[in-house]
Formats: sequence, structure tokens, C-alpha cells
Amino acid sequence: MKNFLLLFLKQRVMELHSILIAFGLTMLAGLSTGIGSVMAFFTKHTNTKFLSVALGFSAGVMIYVSFMEMMPEAKENLTGRFGEQTGTLYMLLSFFGGMLFINLIDFLIPEDENPHEIRDISELDKKQLGLKRTGLLVALSIGIHNFPEGIATFTSALNSPEIALPITFAIAIHNIPEGIAVSIPIYQATGNKKKAFWLSFLSGMAEPVGAFVGFLILIPFWTPSINGLILAAVSGIMVFISMDELLPSAQKYGEHHLSIIGLVAGMVVMATSLFLFI
Repeated sequence: MKNFLLLFLKQRVMELHSILIAFGLTMLAGLSTGIGSVMAFFTKHTNTKFLSVALGFSAGVMIYVSFMEMMPEAKENLTGRFGEQTGTLYMLLSFFGGMLFINLIDFLIPEDENPHEIRDISELDKKQLGLKRTGLLVALSIGIHNFPEGIATFTSALNSPEIALPITFAIAIHNIPEGIAVSIPIYQATGNKKKAFWLSFLSGMAEPVGAFVGFLILIPFWTPSINGLILAAVSGIMVFISMDELLPSAQKYGEHHLSIIGLVAGMVVMATSLFLFI
């Protein structure tokens, strides 16, 4: 009886150890958004050229990861369950559903806070609410994006910490430019480093929150189909934010070519980080 109890306790301790490691890796991936947030502070408050490049960079990150990483995985999950045609249809409906969802949020925000109402670059210091709103919407979309990432990191770490380590590192690399994407508009709009940092930090904390929710509720019901639908919807949200908020703001506050350079640079960074972990 004593040996049985010792074996039982040893198994529980090992399970607890695995759970703590899984949560720790997920927390590490989420915290990397703070690195990107801090990087954004090494610029002048009204450096519009840097702002234009950074916003374009953020759009490139979000567009590339949506179409080259999240959408293919969503399609694979859904077509594997429903077949090529039906699975693709569900992916497309979920993608455009995500766009519709974030568009409704955009529609509900008062018109006088809409960054599209800014008429001239000289109004940058008078119309900072637009940039602040852009940062908040990016934080929302990245937070939603990080939620299923947290579940993925957590579940992979439970199964095999060795496999989870490169996944965690890859997600951490991705989260650094995501932290920039949140921090830059907030900091440029308010000049408040603490506010910019904490909003960026909170968007990253969606990953350990996702892990915790997954541990308590979702894992017993989580299927590739649900994962595919969520990934496609989040892709739609990120693409809409990039097209409707990031790129217009980048071109409005700087030069067209600078925003495109930032866009391409963001795509190159994401492509490189993904290639290194093939």
C-alpha cells in the first residue's frame, strides 16, 4: 500500500512538473511582446518617418503570418475533416467572418475618433486619438491571435517539452514585432511609455490566458476543425486591421515608399523566422 501511494504521488508530481513547464514556456512566448514594446521607445516622439516604416512593418508581419502560416494550417485542419471543397468553403466563411467581426467593432467606434478623419500630416499632434485607436485595435487582434497560440504551445509542451522549445522560440520571435505593432501607435499618440508597454504586454499575456483556459475547458473539446475555424477567423481580423488601419496610417503620417519598405521588411522578417524553423 505504501509503495502504491509513493508511486501515485510520484506520478502526480511529474504531471504537475510537466504542467508548470508548459505554462512557463507559454508565458515566455507571451512576454516577448514586451521586448518589441521596449524597442519602440528608441525613437523621437514625433518621428513620423520612423512611424510610417514601423506601421508598414507591422502590417507586413500580420499579412504574411495570416496568409503564409495561419490560413494554410486552417485549410489543412478543415479539409482533413470535411473534404477539399467543403473544408475550403468553411475556411473562407470563417476568414471573411473575422473581417466582418472586426469591421463591426470599427463601425461602433465614434466617428470623431476615426483615424481616417485626419486630413493632413500637420494635424498629427492634434489628432492623436486616431493612432491610439489603431494601437488598441491591433492589441485586440493580436490578443485574439495569441489566444490559440497559447493553447498550441501549452498542449505541445505537455506532450513533449523538446518539441515545444523550438515552437516557443519561433512564437517568441513572432511576438517581438507584434509588440512593436501595439506599442508604436500608442506611444506616438500619447507619449506615455507605461501605457504603451502595458497594452503591448497584455496583448502578449493572451497566450498564457489561452493556455489556462485550454487547460481548464477547451482541451477536452478542442478539435482540428475548431482550431481551423479560429485560425481562419483571426487571419481575417489581422488582414482587415492591416488594410484598414495600419497601411492608411503609415501613408498618412509619412511617405508612401517608406510604408511599403516597412511592409516588405515585415514580410521578410516573418519569412526568415518561419524558414529557420522548417
